Amino acid sequence: MSSIDPDNLPQGEAKAKAVQAMFDTIAPRYDLVNRIMTFRLDTRWRRRTVRSLRLPAGATVIDLACGTGDFCIDLARAGLVPFGFDLSIGMLRAARTTAPLVHADILHLPVGDHRVDGATCGFALRNLVELPAFFAELARVLRPGGRIGLLDVAEPDNAVLRWGHHVYFDRVVPRVGGLLSDKSAYAYLPKSVAYLPHPDTMISQLHDAGFVDVERTLLVPGSAQLLTATLGGRPSVG
Repeated sequence: MSSIDPDNLPQGEAKAKAVQAMFDTIAPRYDLVNRIMTFRLDTRWRRRTVRSLRLPAGATVIDLACGTGDFCIDLARAGLVPFGFDLSIGMLRAARTTAPLVHADILHLPVGDHRVDGATCGFALRNLVELPAFFAELARVLRPGGRIGLLDVAEPDNAVLRWGHHVYFDRVVPRVGGLLSDKSAYAYLPKSVAYLPHPDTMISQLHDAGFVDVERTLLVPGSAQLLTATLGGRPSVG
């Protein structure tokens, strides 16, 4: 594994390679660790994201940085048609979904212009090299009126909850991850939040990419955020 030094976060191409290697390594126990670390709240957050798309049955939705396919499973259960894309071969090999999965860089999707109705992405924004380029790629592949639901970590607004969040995220998560999976990977996780821009910046970047109705919602207990938006133009389906 090309481990990531949590005290010296990589940038650019070095970041992309290190993140890819990290996820290849933690793929076998990734789902187990996620369920334990989030007390299964991650399943609730994904279902909330799928509902937020407000797309009709049969709509085509791509899940980006799909990992082992959790989002694809929830999308299919909602009557949508999912396709997953991920840069990590290890994660794709560990996938449990029957949806079609593609090994690809989600900054350069092998998808034609304006071909899909929706897109999801779970806890991967901070792992990308360049967010504006990702938002532009979303706008390219979505049909006008298409919807996106982007999940990532956040900090609670409440001061007491924020203190508890930092204690858990900075101290407990690395220990649990180290016991069950790869120590350096889960030491990186709390530090990687530094890659995320301020929410107002991400909202502005989505507007710049052509999205409208951009909304940010903190999800209980405030440790996750959901960004939803519609690509400007006439509705693509429904």
